Amino acid sequence: MKKLFILGIISFFAVATSAQEIFQKGTNVVNLGIGVGSHIPIQASFEHSIIDGLIKGENGAIGVGGYTGWYSYSDSYTEGKVSYSNFVLGVRGAFHYQFVDKLDTYAGVMLGYDIVSSKWKGSGAFDGSVSSSEISTSAFVGARYYFTPSIAAYSELGYGISYLSLGVALKF
Repeated sequence: MKKLFILGIISFFAVATSAQEIFQKGTNVVNLGIGVGSHIPIQASFEHSIIDGLIKGENGAIGVGGYTGWYSYSDSYTEGKVSYSNFVLGVRGAFHYQFVDKLDTYAGVMLGYDIVSSKWKGSGAFDGSVSSSEISTSAFVGARYYFTPSIAAYSELGYGISYLSLGVALKF
């Protein structure tokens, strides 16, 4: 069993190092997606690869870029209506490692600015609004599967505007 496990690990790395790198120095990628959850946030990010060939000169790249996400919703009650919105703007950095052809896997961190506001419009004496903003940090992992050399489906797990996001990625 131990020999089988070691053989599996060796095979895994043999396949991982033979994949042709998708995210190379100079590559630009735009992600356009939606968050999964009770309110559907929209989000977009841009990433530019600044270095590649970090592991054995063949694989591993670092990308930097920006992120924006937004969602809004409102609920009505017999006493009035509440509206809520959240906007995130941030900068991100990610390490990319390609394990298999057509699949770009990555992990990274984001430093963002989060703006939250809510408004109450009621039938009583009180109408008002509250807003807040703060610097936020987050970590994420993701993958892009390329159907063509420039179009991919992507998924990210982490927090920007939602914990899980799905969408399309465009490489140029």
